[in-house]
Amino acid sequence: MNPYEYRRESDFQRFVRNRKRVPVNTFLILANLLVFFAVELTGSALSTSHMYQWGAAYAPAIVQGREYYRLVTSMFLHFGIQHLGNNMLVLFFLGDCLERNLGRWKYAFVYMAGGVGANLLSLFVELKQGQEVVSAGASGAVFAVIGALIYVVLVNKGRIENFTVRQLVLMAALSLYHGVTSVGIDNAAHFGGLICGLFLGILLYRKPRTRY
Repeated sequence: MNPYEYRRESDFQRFVRNRKRVPVNTFLILANLLVFFAVELTGSALSTSHMYQWGAAYAPAIVQGREYYRLVTSMFLHFGIQHLGNNMLVLFFLGDCLERNLGRWKYAFVYMAGGVGANLLSLFVELKQGQEVVSAGASGAVFAVIGALIYVVLVNKGRIENFTVRQLVLMAALSLYHGVTSVGIDNAAHFGGLICGLFLGILLYRKPRTRY
């Protein structure tokens, strides 16, 4: 066997083995990708009306139409490949780390509850400001992951695996700043996700005891 082929095979096996350690995050990433491709096959992810049909968040539909499922379905929809790619790239690295340290079911709870909490805050802000916009994206859940991971790193003396508090806070700050200074960004969902994630991290994470 060619040594380069053996090396590639080993790298692939290593990748598969690492994914098996984070089944929830792997499933979430695949779910987001599959939903995006399904949306594209049936129309366009850049079409507001098409995204609405697929379950994007829309305040009148949620409040007046009682379509509460949109608080969840909107978390798996993205307006274009760049929107999807940005969220999944962050989730791939940070989500893996959080799942390894928090556990499968707790991580799943942080992602889902944090994402729904972010959408609820976004809904509240829209209603208060009288806005009626169609919104979607996993960024609220992704910010919840960042918030929870910040707490986990803080508890572990400022570093866990390859991440430090400084890196995570800087990433969150830059992302929030980009949202505030850009048009069409759901900043309420970002702030809501970060706050929910931090709270859920405090609630769910317990630092492993050191044995001597």
